[in-house]
Parts: sequence; structure tokens; C-alpha cells
Amino acid sequence: MMYEYLVIAGYFLLIIGIGFAFKSMAKNSTSDYFRGGGRMLWWMVGSTAFMAQFSAWTFTGAAGKAFSDGFAISLVFFANTFAYFCGWAYFSARFRQMRVDTPTQGIKRRFGSQNELFFSWALIVFSMINAGVWLNALGVFSSAVFNADISLTIIATGLTVLFVSVLSGAWGVVASDFVQTLIVAIISTACAIVALVKVGGPVALVNDFPVDFVMGPDMNYGILLFGTFVFFLAKQLITIMNLNDSFRFLNAKDSINARKAALLAMVLMGVGSIIWFIPPWAAAILYPDAASAYPQLGNKAGDAVYLVFTRNAMPIGTVGLLLAGLFAASMSSMDSALNKNAGIFVRSVYQPFLLKKAKEVSDQHLLNVSRLVSFLSGILVIVVALFFKSLKELSLFELMMNVSTMIQVPLLIPLIFGLLIKRTPQWAPWVTVIIGLAVSWIMSDLITPDKLVSWLELNIVLTRRESVDAGLMLMILAHLVITAGFFCATSWFYRSDKDPHKAQTDLFFEDLATPVIADYEQSEVDRQQREKLGIMVIIMSVGMLAMTLIPNPLWGRGMFLVCSIVMVCIGVLLKQSAKKKPYPPVHSPLASEK
Repeated sequence: MMYEYLVIAGYFLLIIGIGFAFKSMAKNSTSDYFRGGGRMLWWMVGSTAFMAQFSAWTFTGAAGKAFSDGFAISLVFFANTFAYFCGWAYFSARFRQMRVDTPTQGIKRRFGSQNELFFSWALIVFSMINAGVWLNALGVFSSAVFNADISLTIIATGLTVLFVSVLSGAWGVVASDFVQTLIVAIISTACAIVALVKVGGPVALVNDFPVDFVMGPDMNYGILLFGTFVFFLAKQLITIMNLNDSFRFLNAKDSINARKAALLAMVLMGVGSIIWFIPPWAAAILYPDAASAYPQLGNKAGDAVYLVFTRNAMPIGTVGLLLAGLFAASMSSMDSALNKNAGIFVRSVYQPFLLKKAKEVSDQHLLNVSRLVSFLSGILVIVVALFFKSLKELSLFELMMNVSTMIQVPLLIPLIFGLLIKRTPQWAPWVTVIIGLAVSWIMSDLITPDKLVSWLELNIVLTRRESVDAGLMLMILAHLVITAGFFCATSWFYRSDKDPHKAQTDLFFEDLATPVIADYEQSEVDRQQREKLGIMVIIMSVGMLAMTLIPNPLWGRGMFLVCSIVMVCIGVLLKQSAKKKPYPPVHSPLASEK
């Protein structure tokens, strides 16, 4: 275990180093702190957009689902891929063209100040709940690795994330996301290759899977699997491409880079949808009793299957890399939430309150408040994660799906449909959310799949898995028909002559259609991004090279050597690109920054 500890310690030092390296780029501006001043390159923005949908849950709850059910879990991630495709085709550039620093400022421009305040508090609370789920997933896995107390793991990780987020704001968050994307890509690809070799190739993986690879166990009705996938396409589009999650693309330096970022996230998610789950699929063949290896995790024991595979099949040191990847994923999700919460609170709650009191406020003062809010948010997220730790009766997959479907979908429906439908009264968004939460309660407690089967007197008996999947499908269907339908129907009550916000709404949609083009100062910022990240990646490759000294079989040392070579090539390319003199961007007064 000594080598695993050294790998993890090296990773934490790297993340802290990123915080210090990008501290200077935050300067003294809240715009720099919240979104990097809107000056980030597409590959940085694409990495952070990708990591937004990748957390420790992927290697824990989702891996446990892959181990037991086979291919079905990939359908969720294919739905993510579809959402990023829609982002490339339509949403990402328009998010950048809102010309705001925070998502709730975009909500204000679209729906008015009342909705800005309502969604500010709602989104802050929800993001803390979501980050708590991610942090709890990490605690489950790491406690199994080190036989450590889950609570201690959650607190230690949460405090590390706090440090990076508070120190360097959006620059540190997005830079660490890029490095973490490399870690995740390398470790998951290496594990997938070894898994395929051990089971005898992809054909053997499918044929030898303990249950039907596509349908999985306890699934008698294929229409449920197909229906769940179709509705997941809509659900993931709603939960990824909305005004709240637009903050990823607000970082991009212009409209073109925002679209490229969505395309990169789409490619990474599409490839990862298969690669991530090859090891747990192989583990179901090689180690069918893997779920019983950690009985202390209760119903979450199957969520540690990635660890079982890595310990049994991979060279020494890989468990440390895997845990570093899990830390990377969870820290990415959490530090983004902290940074976004700080921006929402300062821009949409604190600053308007001071202006109402007729007090002048400097940007430096707002920057200090932002750091304080990031710190307090982090403490609250740790508390939420500790609460979720106590819910051992729920698997991580079910916990994530319940939080996402019951709370997130009704909250975000107005924030995506509001980009497509212009004629809505000002009360429509917050009333829609209230109706949506009521729909969630009705579908979870009153109209369950089993009760529906009984009412319709259908001659079928649903297994627990079918009941869970059917419940998710019915919940999403209800939100699409009732919640989204209600929001769209509010157009019938819209009267332009009674809309005090009409001029601002017209300007908002005009800006949505007007591209953003970077200014002449962008070239130096581009150079700094390439230079700093190139150095960080080269340092990381040196650490990977040092892992060849760990006493492993020749193939294990060779694996670390290949990973090191790949990383150093990426680092050198970044450094070399920083030396090239870029062409100055074309400046247009009609297509510029706010």
C-alpha cells in the first residue's frame, strides 16, 4: 500500500500546485474569478464540460450497475453524448453569447430579477446536494481502499477542494479539470485494455457475461430498457444544456471556442461510455464474487467492483492512480459547484442587496466575499456528504438517479425551454418549478409502477430492477408532459403590453444570436494557458515515469512507461504551441464582449 499512498500524495501536490500556478490569472476581478474573464481556450472548456458529467459516481455507482446489469448503464452516458451534440449544434455558442459572468445573470436577462433571486437560492441549495452525492461516492470507494473511515475521507477531500477553489477561482478549477481529464483518460484506457486481454477480447466479453449482456438480469420486458433510454435522452439534454449549466461555456474566449468545447466533450463522453465500463464487465466474468469483497459497505458493496478489478488484475500503483482519478472526478464536480455558487451569491444576491442600500462596492470587496462564500459552501457540501453516508439502504446509482430526476429536472425545465420559447409571463419559471416538484412527489409516492400495473389490471409482475427503471421512465414522462407542457402553455397567458421586462428580453435574444469574437488582448492569455498547463502535464509525466521503478512485472512497468510517454508528448506540444506567435483576432464592434 505504500506505493498507492505515494501516488495519491503526488497527485494532491500537483493539484495544489495548479492552484498556485493559476492564482495570478484570477487577478483582482470577479469576472476572472467566476469564469476566467471569458478568455479560456476550447480544450480547457471542453475538459471542464466533460468533467461536469463525470464524477466518482462513474467509477462507483455506475460501475456497480455495469457489473450487475451489463450494457444498460452505457445508455445513460450515450444520452450525455447526445446532449453535448445538441450543445455543439445549438446551445453552447448561445450560452457564451449571453455576455454574463454567472448563470443567474443570464436568468435575470431572460426572466427578470424576481426569477433571478428565486433560482439563485434554489440552484445554490441543489448544487450543494449534488456535490454531496459526488463526495459521498468518493468516500465509499476510498474507505474500501484504505479501510479508512468514510467520514474522515470526505472531510479531507472536501478541504483540499476548498483550497483550490478559494485560491484561484475559475482558472484553477478549469486547469485542474484539464489535468484530471488526462488522468481519467489514461487510467481508464489502461484498465480497459488489460481487462479485454484477460477475458479474451470483446467477443468473449459479451458471450461470457454471466447474464444477458444487453438486457441484464431481472429484465423480462425489453420495451422498458428501450423506453428508459429514449426518455434519458430528453432528461440528460435538460440537465446538461440549460441556463444553470451554461457556466461551463461562459468561460470560452469566443463563440467558436464554445462550440469546439461542446464537440470535445461529446467525443470524450462517447468514447468513455464504452471504455469506462469494460473493467466492471470483465470483473463480472473474472471475479463474480467481487461484490462480496467489502461487506462493510452494505448495499453499496457492489460499487467497489472497480477496486476489486484493479487490485487483482492491474500492476502495483494502479490503485493509487485509480483513486487519484476518483479524487480528480469528484474534486472537479465539487470545485466547479463552489465556484459557481460564489458567483451566483455575489452577483445575484449580495451585490443587488448592497445596491438597494445605496452603498458603493468595489470589485476587490466582491472578490473577497466570493472567496468567503466558496469556503462556507465547501463546509456545507461536506456536511451534506456526511448525511448521505448514513443512507446505506440506497445504492449510489439509485441515490444519484433519485436526486437528478426528482429535483434537478423540474428545476431546470424552465431554464432550457426558456431559450426556445420567448413569449412567457414572468411568473411562468418559478410556478413551473413548484408544479414540477409536486409532479415528482406524486410520481414517487402515489403513481408508482406497481400501483399502475394494479390499477390497469395488467397480468404482469415487475422485478425490482424493472420497477426502478419503469419508475424513472414514468417520472421523466410526467415531467415532459406536465411540467414542460405547463411552461409551454403559459405562452397563452402572455401579454406583451403588460410585460415590463419585454425590452430586456428582446435584447437578450438579440445577443443570443450575435457571435462573440475575442479582443486583441487574448493572445497573451492564450500563451499563458498553454505555457502553464504544458509545465503541469510534463511534471505529471515525470511522476508517471517514476512509477516504472515500482516492483512490477515487465508488462506493468511497460504500461506506466507508455502512459508517461503519452503525457510528456502532450505537455511538450502545449509548451511548443505557447511559443508560436498567434494571429490577432478580428475585432468587430457588433460581435464583441459585453
